[in-house]
Amino acid sequence: MKISEIFYSIQGEGTLVGVPSVFVRTSGCNLRCRWCDTPYTSWNPEGEELDLDTILSRVRAFPAAYAVVTGGEPMIAPKVVELTGRLRAAGLHITVETAGTVFAPVACDLMSISPKLGNSTPEGSFAAQHERLRIQPQVLGRLISNYDYQLKFVIAEARDLPEVKDLVASLSADRRKVVLMPEGIDPAVLHERALWLTEICKDEGFRYSPRLHVDLYGNRRGV
Repeated sequence: MKISEIFYSIQGEGTLVGVPSVFVRTSGCNLRCRWCDTPYTSWNPEGEELDLDTILSRVRAFPAAYAVVTGGEPMIAPKVVELTGRLRAAGLHITVETAGTVFAPVACDLMSISPKLGNSTPEGSFAAQHERLRIQPQVLGRLISNYDYQLKFVIAEARDLPEVKDLVASLSADRRKVVLMPEGIDPAVLHERALWLTEICKDEGFRYSPRLHVDLYGNRRGV
């Protein structure tokens, strides 16, 4: 598998925010979000080819009970099913972070699904592919039906909300599992957006998520 990085940190987003976790970040993605905060896994995928034994050895080097398989898009990574199976056999709680465009029968305790809204579509040569792939209702429905899940949306402006509400309704998703998170990689921008986004969450009954790792460490790798 092509792995961008393996590191130990706290979960910075979603319902498990603050939980110490070991992150296995695969490299490669079928989308090209214009605001992608890990372009080294999508726009310019980089990493090293590692076998499963090496990955598991590096994971076990950390005192973690929680593992996060992320990307890029981990659901397109070769051997992701085998990887998650090995992580489960090692006794780890597994979160898989996915855009929800591809289904794979992974071992997973929390499927963290982040459907990409219209605010993610880039300009240029990748725009058509991204727009065509970013929302896959059948895949999203299958993930929601097969796993405990959270639906985590990246919000740049208040006008993103109608798209969120339409998708949540079309999926008959549990509103208590809907998480709204501000878009941004600068703590000041995140704070400004948090002020109005928390009010939206209060009005709609959705959950607010910070980007805690950015607040703590800034926008850098390995955190």
